[in-house]
Amino acid sequence: MHIYPNEEKIRMQKGKDQRRVSSGGGDKGAARGAAGLFTVDLNIPSSWNSVTNGSLLLYFQFLKAFDYSPWSGHLYKLDVGWPKVPEYFTGQPVSVAVDSLRGLVYVAQRGDNIPKVLVFSEEGYFLYSWNDTVEIPHGIFVLSNTTDSSVWITDVGTGKYGHTLKKYSPSGKLLQIVGTPGNAGSSLYPLQFDQPAEIFVEESGDSYVVDGDGGINNRLLKLTEDYKEMWLRGPKGTGTGEFRIPHSVTVDSFGRVWVADRDNKRIQVFDKDTGEWLGTWSSCFEEDGPSSVRFTPDNKYLIVAQLNTSRLSILAAPHVGIIGKCVIVDTIQLADETKPHLVDVDMKSGAIYVAEIGAQQVQKYVPLN
Repeated sequence: MHIYPNEEKIRMQKGKDQRRVSSGGGDKGAARGAAGLFTVDLNIPSSWNSVTNGSLLLYFQFLKAFDYSPWSGHLYKLDVGWPKVPEYFTGQPVSVAVDSLRGLVYVAQRGDNIPKVLVFSEEGYFLYSWNDTVEIPHGIFVLSNTTDSSVWITDVGTGKYGHTLKKYSPSGKLLQIVGTPGNAGSSLYPLQFDQPAEIFVEESGDSYVVDGDGGINNRLLKLTEDYKEMWLRGPKGTGTGEFRIPHSVTVDSFGRVWVADRDNKRIQVFDKDTGEWLGTWSSCFEEDGPSSVRFTPDNKYLIVAQLNTSRLSILAAPHVGIIGKCVIVDTIQLADETKPHLVDVDMKSGAIYVAEIGAQQVQKYVPLN
């Protein structure tokens, strides 16, 4: 964590754990797990004696690296006890969804001859799994209310179950298929998808679909409860309302739809009722495009995963009015090649769950306040 321009660098290491957390806002120190390998780079003026005069600074910088200080500025810390048994991740976790009303966490993973959906408690205990009719999962979403819940999965497989949106019961019973199973779309027919990346479903039953993850369709659709097209934005391109791999979608409490336009390295925002384009954020993504977008329960922050830089960025979310420019409030720097793919946020606790395709695990970050 760089504090001063003239420096005498002190470097400390301990342990061998591979998980890594780093502070944002320009800081470059890092900590790998609460009890694992950590690296703290302290830049001290050359006029200081790092053993005597600098000892107090060293102490406080050490505390800051581990989030022990209430004035550290960090918003989240890693829950090192979640899940209780990581060995249940037998494939490549690609997405995660939280049923905050029932305290359940659903993880979609890829691989041969393994359960495609794992279900954990919010405390991290494995509960059960299911597999039928899921070929290659991509996004997963839970719609939950006091009387019922449903699990939605986007399937990007090329076999008889692929190129579809599928609705399941919490126990894995297939309830509905939207799309043409096994047939990639041409973008001419709204419900013929080509590697649909993610779905977001509102309480009303209206849904928003980003289609697709590398297919010929590059579009955002809004569908009614009975899957009629309300509006559509796209196709592939770099202009306003066009996409290159629309990878994730979410809706805020002010009636705006946010899309991670990954290969264009930007987030585009639309009015949820009309589909009107409202704005674009790109200045925060010059190094790497956004892979996943989710809001915190209070809509104060937008959580953004960046796949290639293995980073979570916490952005200040605008309230009613103009979108403005993106502002990074904090970052969580993961270990190299962790590759956070898709995330979800617990709407009760505010915890962030991160599906990491590089590390082949799901990690949980909890708010410090």
